Amino acid sequence: MTVNVLVSTRFPDDLLERVRAVSPEVRLSYAPIRDRESLPSSTVAETEVLYTWGALPNPEDAPGLRWVQFHTAGLDHVQGHPLLDCDVALTTASGVHAVPMAEYVMGSILAWAHRFPRMFAYQKQGVWPHGRWGKFVPQELCGATIGVIGYGSIGREIARLARAFGMRVLATKRDPRQIADDGYQLDGTGDPAGDLPDRVYPAAATRSMLTECDYVVLCAPLTAETHHLIDEMAFKAMKPGVYLVNVSRGKLIDEEALIKALQDGQIAGAGLDVFEVEPLPSASPLWKMNNVIISPHVSGFTPSYDQRAIDLFTGNLRRYLERKPLMNLASGKAGY
Repeated sequence: MTVNVLVSTRFPDDLLERVRAVSPEVRLSYAPIRDRESLPSSTVAETEVLYTWGALPNPEDAPGLRWVQFHTAGLDHVQGHPLLDCDVALTTASGVHAVPMAEYVMGSILAWAHRFPRMFAYQKQGVWPHGRWGKFVPQELCGATIGVIGYGSIGREIARLARAFGMRVLATKRDPRQIADDGYQLDGTGDPAGDLPDRVYPAAATRSMLTECDYVVLCAPLTAETHHLIDEMAFKAMKPGVYLVNVSRGKLIDEEALIKALQDGQIAGAGLDVFEVEPLPSASPLWKMNNVIISPHVSGFTPSYDQRAIDLFTGNLRRYLERKPLMNLASGKAGY
């Protein structure tokens, strides 16, 4: 029996060899491209397993396709594609970048709480300022409450790190009755059993959770339900002094409402890695706000991304060959 595998994401030769080494049954084709028009039609017609960043064939062009492994954690970039409505298994790279993203979140929170941006500004000026207490007295994380919106692989690793700082952890999850997670994760990371949060709220109760948080982190997927989840009313529900971090997708936040909340002091500050429009336009007021920490959508960057992605894919490929359930199964309809 031969399983035709097409990898359309760029990988070095040594990682491709790991895919070939899974089984003699694997026949690997490699065509590193980003758009479906460039997929080799003759190969696609025979493909049973596709590894892709987002290039998807039309269903009629891939009659034998049974499983698609994505190089990304979210599916918002392929929403509306007809293949997502077919009887094809979909799996994501959820968990591959949980460690760097969780570390980024805690780094942003620590930078804010310990006034690092202000310190850097004085350092650049070469000034030892007067009134240091008022300028640099920190907010201790120990005893503070962090609210994690979206308790997937990233949210679980954030919870683990936050607990190490002595923080109280709240979280939202679409179905809090299913709190365990058996998806891909690195050993010793995350919260597979779902034991870490002090309380888990259903998504519909997000605003109730916001009233208790000193820090709020967005790491939920972008779907029709989460678009502008954080809007004017959500900001009004937050405690004064909240610091908001977004590492998911920019469109989870109504950016106009965010700017107003920052300008009016409704929230204290924000750490933003993602935006409604990317790159963030130079005219955006966010660039010049001293209560905002901006990064150019890099929180998921890690030198280990491809290695971990292949670990996940080869593990799933073995499961596929053995007719076992796949890790990180996603729903095309739900978008994650």
